[in-house]
Amino acid sequence: MSKAGYKDIARAAGVGTATVERVLNGRGGVRPELVEKVVVAARSLNYPRLLPDTHRGLLRVDVLMVRPETTFYRRLSKAFEQIAHSIDPLVVVHRRFVDEMNPQEIAKAIASADHPRAGLILAVPNSPLVKAAVEGLAGRGLPIVHVVTRASEHRVEFVGIDNYAAGRTAAHFISRMARAEGPVVALCHPIYQVHRDRVRGFSDYFRDHPGPIGFEWLGFTRDEEHFSAETLAMALRMYPDLVGLYNVGGANSAVIDVLRRSGRGKDLLFIGHELTDYTRAALRDGIMDVVLDQAPEAQAQRALDIILRKVGLTEIEPDRNPIRFITITAESL
Repeated sequence: MSKAGYKDIARAAGVGTATVERVLNGRGGVRPELVEKVVVAARSLNYPRLLPDTHRGLLRVDVLMVRPETTFYRRLSKAFEQIAHSIDPLVVVHRRFVDEMNPQEIAKAIASADHPRAGLILAVPNSPLVKAAVEGLAGRGLPIVHVVTRASEHRVEFVGIDNYAAGRTAAHFISRMARAEGPVVALCHPIYQVHRDRVRGFSDYFRDHPGPIGFEWLGFTRDEEHFSAETLAMALRMYPDLVGLYNVGGANSAVIDVLRRSGRGKDLLFIGHELTDYTRAALRDGIMDVVLDQAPEAQAQRALDIILRKVGLTEIEPDRNPIRFITITAESL
């Protein structure tokens, strides 16, 4: 391939060649948002020159997440914050939380910004509005990476664990480790595609391995403590001989509290996601048996690595394989 020239950069940035010349030669007099467009375009085309130092600190990567009250998303946010301090100072990472149950707000936050973006990282639920906003930006060439869950299945990269495999793994442990024969239930928040993938893997495993331990019922909890507690209490009444429980999403603290108060915690085999203070204590007490941790720190690092590669700040090609989830028991704490 021939080396990129001013015309190529101007075409990619949507500016004139005179603007490109002023930016790349550090002559000033160009609006910051146009400077950033030229810098991003030059890097994406592997322009064979270092940019002037006066243009450093111009590339902004926005990270949109939900549910700051949860341990998982706090871990994810903290990981982005820590990684931002260790990467090229050209990059500014800005984190923002949006309302999980408000697709209009999420779509608006995706589609519009009060500053130019070099990239966008999303950890938000999918909906038609959100998908349209994502694909609109992707169509205009903005690098976008989904983390944890997908808001669109097209044109956008995804960083996360193999959620289908996680569901099958949970079913495998329950079928092999349950203390008695009987029914198994799962709890999930169906707004997330990744939860549906986990449930599908969980269900498929029991379909593929029929026997005296079987998947009988799925409860919807919204990943909210009150609904999770009520749903589990209902399941315990419906299935007094319950032998296994898989909490596909969050609100583990409420689930653990119900199991403690009911006295059923050590009778059934309980598997959930994410290592937190609550799940760590539950593992030690024998209320919880296995935690599947998504390693949000690894997801944040991979997502930023992909963005940095797309804007030309690194020549290292990131690993595109699923993030390995971590299996934790009381014996491995």
